[in-house]
Amino acid sequence: MPATRRAWLGLAVLMLPTLLVALDIGVVFLALPAISVDLGASGVQQLWLTDVYGFLIAGFLITMGTLGDRIGRRKLLLIGAAAFGVLSIVAAFAPDAGTLIVTRALLGIAGATLMPSTLALISTLFPDAKQRGTAISLWALCQFGGAALGPVLGGVLLAHFWWGSVFLLGAPVILLLLVAGPLVLPEHRGTGGTGGTKLDPASVVLSLATVLPAVWGIKELATGGGTTAALAVLAGLGFGVAFVRRQRRLATPLLDLSLFRRPQVGTILATMLLTGLFMAGTGMLVSQYLQLVLGLSPLTAALWYAPMGLAIGLGCVLTPAIVRRVSPRAAITAGLVLGVGGFALVAFAGTATGLLPASAGLAVVAFGDGPLVALGTGMIVGSVPPERAGSAASTSETCLELGATLGMALLGSLAAAVYRARLVVPSGIDVDRARESLAGAETIGSTALTASAHAAFGSGLSTVAWVSAVAFAVLSVVVGRALKRRERQSRVEMPSSRQSSPSVN
Repeated sequence: MPATRRAWLGLAVLMLPTLLVALDIGVVFLALPAISVDLGASGVQQLWLTDVYGFLIAGFLITMGTLGDRIGRRKLLLIGAAAFGVLSIVAAFAPDAGTLIVTRALLGIAGATLMPSTLALISTLFPDAKQRGTAISLWALCQFGGAALGPVLGGVLLAHFWWGSVFLLGAPVILLLLVAGPLVLPEHRGTGGTGGTKLDPASVVLSLATVLPAVWGIKELATGGGTTAALAVLAGLGFGVAFVRRQRRLATPLLDLSLFRRPQVGTILATMLLTGLFMAGTGMLVSQYLQLVLGLSPLTAALWYAPMGLAIGLGCVLTPAIVRRVSPRAAITAGLVLGVGGFALVAFAGTATGLLPASAGLAVVAFGDGPLVALGTGMIVGSVPPERAGSAASTSETCLELGATLGMALLGSLAAAVYRARLVVPSGIDVDRARESLAGAETIGSTALTASAHAAFGSGLSTVAWVSAVAFAVLSVVVGRALKRRERQSRVEMPSSRQSSPSVN
């Protein structure tokens, strides 16, 4: 059944919180120096200011996705949006660093209510697979375009106002959402045996105990963390095993593990995690390369970095038109192959000191990832009954979050190892300080050391880019074969079976 005009108006409203959460991820990075001076934030407090928001989003996504299925997606969205708006104002006028850290943590919890709720409501508004695919593509444009524009808008605001202005970006967006949401968004929740009104408290605790220590430990290991960070990762894995065992025993689990037993959906979830890993890891190194090696200001670097987010949004938006001419399998695999070429461009930038190849290469990778994000998200959300759409949406978002975290940690560690191996330290200079990081080497003030450090960092970036290119090439083959098997199975299934995964056919 074609979507109504109210459905498209509802989509426009749902794009508001998507854009808001994406914007809020990046704006704090540019504001951090001013926050540190004004509030006297220590080095440890600065790390918490940048990380705690993402930690809490990742930790609460699964819980909030399931909670929306059970109490109502619109209700949870509006409650979360109202909390997000109030907390944004509190953050803007925080009197000290401790208050701002706590507020950022609460903003992360509120943000976790928004993302799975928007995707689940999209599945309700658009029962037709093709129209749902278009809607998800526009949703993805806001998500990734907002992440790219966040630092740019933050830079513009900081050029004219105080640091708190970056947090007030969300106030008018939230106000519009709270006014328009009840008018155009339907309410939907699980019913009968698949819904219910109760959450399993033990599952909630175990999910947080799985995600938060693991994410924190991985980030710490990437920056040289020792035994404590490793123990945190191991603790997260242990709680993860307990979480999975509990989900298998529950009639209405917090996380529907049956998603991973479906070959098509399991493959897509794994691919989204891995592509997020390689894109985030390489993207983090490119952002450092632009500032530390090429010497760009934070705002200028953000402008050159922005094409990555805009390109993946454009790739998502063009996907519905692409799949009218080729199969979803061909669109996804071709996009991954395109990513191989993009990473090769980034690798060239690392060895030849090129601003344009670095920016363009990331944009090419991101554009190629667009069909996977748009079609993969549609496959995951469309593979479950409507009453479980929120849980499925939160699963896909969690894979992206964990992939990005792993990428920054693992690929950052690989780049650091190459940097230390390739760095040539002139005699008479503190070797340990020079090898600690590029920034540390630059503070020594040796021209020869700085030149060697820049070259070593470029080698690390090039190595990571080539590893990512090989990974994307392998993924294109694996995903292509998996989806081809699914297409063959679909041809021999009854029409009603094929309709259960409409966004693949």
